[in-house]
Amino acid sequence: MSLVNNRIYVDGVVVAEPADLTQTREAMQQPGSMAWIGYLNPTPDEVHVVAAEFGLNELAVEDLLTGGQRAKFEHYDNCSYTVLWPAVYDEHSETVEFGEIHIFTGSDFVITFRRSTTPDLAKVRHRLETDSAWLLNLGPQAVLYAILDEVVDEYAPVLDGVQNDIDEIEDEIFDGDTNVARRIFKLTKEIFAFQRASRPISDILAEIAAHFASKGVDARLLERINDVKDHDRRIADRTETYRAILQEAFVVHNSLVNQRLNEEMEQMAKTSITQNEEVKKISAWGAIFFAPSLVASIYGMNFDKMPELHWYYGYPMSFGIMLLLSAVLYRIFKKKDWL
Repeated sequence: MSLVNNRIYVDGVVVAEPADLTQTREAMQQPGSMAWIGYLNPTPDEVHVVAAEFGLNELAVEDLLTGGQRAKFEHYDNCSYTVLWPAVYDEHSETVEFGEIHIFTGSDFVITFRRSTTPDLAKVRHRLETDSAWLLNLGPQAVLYAILDEVVDEYAPVLDGVQNDIDEIEDEIFDGDTNVARRIFKLTKEIFAFQRASRPISDILAEIAAHFASKGVDARLLERINDVKDHDRRIADRTETYRAILQEAFVVHNSLVNQRLNEEMEQMAKTSITQNEEVKKISAWGAIFFAPSLVASIYGMNFDKMPELHWYYGYPMSFGIMLLLSAVLYRIFKKKDWL
C-alpha cells in the first residue's frame, strides 16, 4: 500500500486519520472539513481508485500515470492540477537528482502523488499542524502554497552544492588540472537540467496567484505566494549566474590550456634551436678534424709508388696541407656562424 498520509482537518486541526478512502469520505461529511491524502509511488490501480472517488480529471490522471510531465499548473472544473520537480544535489557524484510530485487540489481535498521521497511532506505537514494551523484553516490552497514553498526552498541547497563545486573548479583551473574541462562540462549539463525543472515555477506561481485572486482567497495567503515568488527570483538569478560562471570558466580553462601549449611549443622550439646549434658545431668540428685525417690516411698508405714519398719536404708539405685545410674550414664555418 503506497498510501502514506490520510488525515481529515477541521478548522486547521486534525480530527481523523482514516484507514482507507471509504472512511475518508465518511469523515469528510463534517462541515468545514478538508482531507489531505498522500501517496508515494502509487500503482495505476490505486490512482484509478482515488480518481474515481474524488472525480479527478481524466486528462490530469493520464498525465500522472504517464509521468515525466513538465512542471505546470492547470485548473479543471472541480480541481486544480500541479506538477513540480523537487531537486536535491548529490555532492559525491556532482549531479542534481530530481523527484516528481503531482498535486490535486479541490474545494475540500488535497491529494499528492510522489515519485520520490522529496520533498519531505511529513515536514511540511508537521510545520502546518504545529505552527500554522491558521493556514490549514484556509483550505487546500494553503497546502498547495506550503508544498510550493518547500520545493522552492529546497532549490537553494542545490545551488549551494553547485557553488562549492564551482569554487573547487576555479582552484583546479589555475592549478593546471587537465581533467577540469570534463568536470565543467558535466556541471553545466546539471545546471541546464536544473533550469528546466525550476524555470517554470515563476509561471506556475503567477497562474496560482491569479487563480487564488479569482477565488477570493485570504489576502495573507496571496502575500505568502508573493514571498515564494521572491525566493524563486533569487533562485533563477543564482542559476543564471552559475551558468554564466561555468561558461566563462570553460573559456578561461581553454585559454590557459592554449597558453600552456604555446609555452610548451615555444620551449620545444628553443630546445630544438639549441640542439640544432650544437649539431652544427659538432658537424663543423667534425669536418675540420676530418680534413687532416683524410690527408694523414692517404699518406699513411703502404704503397711503394706515391708522389713525394721520398721527398725531403714531403712531411712538412703534408702537415702544412692539414693545417691549411683546417684553417680554411674553420674560417668558412665561423663565417656561417656554425662555430
